[in-house]
Amino acid sequence: MPRGRGAPEGPTHSLGEAPCAVRRARHVGSAVHAASRKRRRAVSEERRLPGGGCVGCVGCVGCVGCVGCVGCVGCVGCVGCVGCVGCGGRGGCGGCGGCGGCGGCGGCGKRARRPRAAASDRRRSDRSRDNRARIALRCGGRRFTEHAPARTRRERRAHPKSATNRGDRSKMGALSHIRVLDLSRVLAGPWCAQTLADLGADVIKVERPECGDDTRHWGPPYLKTPDGADTREAAYYLAANRNKRSVTVDIATPEGQRIIRELAAQCDVVLENYKVGQLAKYGLDYASLAAVKPGLVYCSVTGFGQTGPYAHRAGYDFIIQGMGGFMSITGERDGLPGGGPQKAGVAIADLATGLYSTIAILAALAHRDRTGEGQHIDMALLDVQVALLANMNTNFLASGKPPVRWGNAHPNIVPYQTFETSDGWIIVAVGNDGQFRKFVEAGGRPELADDERFATNPARVRHRDTLVPIVAAMTKTRTKREWLDALEALGVPCGPINDLAEVFDDEQVRARGMQVDLPHPSGASAKLVRNPIRMSATPPDARSAPPLLGEHTDAVLRDLLGYGDAAIAALRDKRVV
Repeated sequence: MPRGRGAPEGPTHSLGEAPCAVRRARHVGSAVHAASRKRRRAVSEERRLPGGGCVGCVGCVGCVGCVGCVGCVGCVGCVGCVGCVGCGGRGGCGGCGGCGGCGGCGGCGKRARRPRAAASDRRRSDRSRDNRARIALRCGGRRFTEHAPARTRRERRAHPKSATNRGDRSKMGALSHIRVLDLSRVLAGPWCAQTLADLGADVIKVERPECGDDTRHWGPPYLKTPDGADTREAAYYLAANRNKRSVTVDIATPEGQRIIRELAAQCDVVLENYKVGQLAKYGLDYASLAAVKPGLVYCSVTGFGQTGPYAHRAGYDFIIQGMGGFMSITGERDGLPGGGPQKAGVAIADLATGLYSTIAILAALAHRDRTGEGQHIDMALLDVQVALLANMNTNFLASGKPPVRWGNAHPNIVPYQTFETSDGWIIVAVGNDGQFRKFVEAGGRPELADDERFATNPARVRHRDTLVPIVAAMTKTRTKREWLDALEALGVPCGPINDLAEVFDDEQVRARGMQVDLPHPSGASAKLVRNPIRMSATPPDARSAPPLLGEHTDAVLRDLLGYGDAAIAALRDKRVV
């Protein structure tokens, strides 16, 4: 870790200073080992941080230049590693050449075990474990703490909170081994990051000092304290930021940029939604951070992508819905009351882009696990919005005829739309002539099924403008509940149009536990919506409410990066954090 910024004091090893474990390895007379050390040292010189320093190894036993390890696989018998070759915790030997004989690695994948080590070897292994713990502390490793020294493989398996225990691993979530640096704000990026966090990832949300994410102020409504007073947390912000840690950093300053680079070196994923080229000015683009962390997955979310004539434009969900064709097929038909283009009730382009980004990140992590290779993901709201039109796209591409708006009606089936009742609205989805007869009989108009204008679906489609007003008058004669009970008993497809009070009071929604209440640092109770994914072994979990602005700044700088209290105070005085 570079000095001069409050890092813990302690010896650092350069290529010319060999710790005891390395000296022992040098006694191994194998030419293969010597060549391996030479190769690793050359690679480490290329990849080590400016000024020297570890890039995130958590299990080194005397590294002379880390080359990008992202997690120890639990070796308990190393006798002098001289430079991690980047196994990444995936299992499988990376070709270290300095172990001098396996002493019980938990992840190499080789079934053969060497005979029980001699007493001298066991003592050497014990010293190696202690050395790994000390070095991990100095390097900001996240698996060892001062009060929790390295354990043997057997001890880890037996420990009730061990990460190798299958039951506890499921409690932590499927992505509990992944750390995400979230530089995004508003909705698309935060929605992606929240989904990853729900699945167990450690998400560090970076915000601007003093003001934070724009959506913190997009109210009312605001989260309320127990006595009914408004907090400073807008309900909009609460929707996309649970299970995260908030850190404030001014990335426009050199010190802030250094902090982001150091955080990126400790993360598996970086997520950002800045304008194209903006982060490159700060040295925080993919190329710059990949030099620090070669296996980094870097996801950029923009309105129009990194390429093309619109690349440098700002993108907004409302505009994207219009440009991407969504509003051309949404809304009441032209010529009818209320006819014209209509946007969706939620920011569908933002939300869908967040979900597609999640899929892309998971795929990139799977690729990295196999190859060690990171990559840049380029997500565009416009691309996603175009893709979402699905069969409407292919209908046009096959026929050359742009589809038109049909409001809540179906272009090929009648009656298949919304109808008003005496106390609300329902959906009636008549799919065949038999269902139509049952429907009109339930409404006291059986003669409509025998009328040649309405007897068959093709006839009903031709006479849509005549039939729909008749049906609309019929449905107003009963309540919503009366219609639903009658039609469900007859097997006619129907459903209510619920407002959100009715949604969260619905017995099915309550049975599925879709509302969750989490204690908020302000003292309030944050009422949120549960992640809809259900998994039997590693279910998503709402662990913590959305954080206060900068709530975890000190803890992350101190525990993850090794900053001292004086260094953090100096950064705060300069308004870097």
